[in-house]
Amino acid sequence: MADTEHKHGEMDIQDHEATFDGFVKFLTNAIITCIVVLVILAVFFQ
Repeated sequence: MADTEHKHGEMDIQDHEATFDGFVKFLTNAIITCIVVLVILAVFFQ
């Protein structure tokens, strides 16, 4: 087990926040792309 005790609020979370922000941006772009593709398919392949 760990030799040190965990103390709430001491962990540096900048990397976690940057990774999460990147994931959210990627997911947003992916969803927008899927919606655009579906709209194009609906318009041109009726």
